[in-house]
Amino acid sequence: MSTIVIKADKQSSKILSELAKRLGGNVYDLKDDQFEDLMLGMMMDSVKTNKTVSRSTVMKNLKAK
Repeated sequence: MSTIVIKADKQSSKILSELAKRLGGNVYDLKDDQFEDLMLGMMMDSVKTNKTVSRSTVMKNLKAK
């Protein structure tokens, strides 16, 4: 199974979703904030290091900015 995300205008989205349904795919309508959350999660996963940092280090870096 694979997933694609297509961001399009309302009319194009309607046409594409109808086509996907006819081809047997599942269509999920995402609002803009849901799309942003999805993309943020994907970006976070791509830079994940699996290392831990102390709270004091985080606070120090936040104060520096």
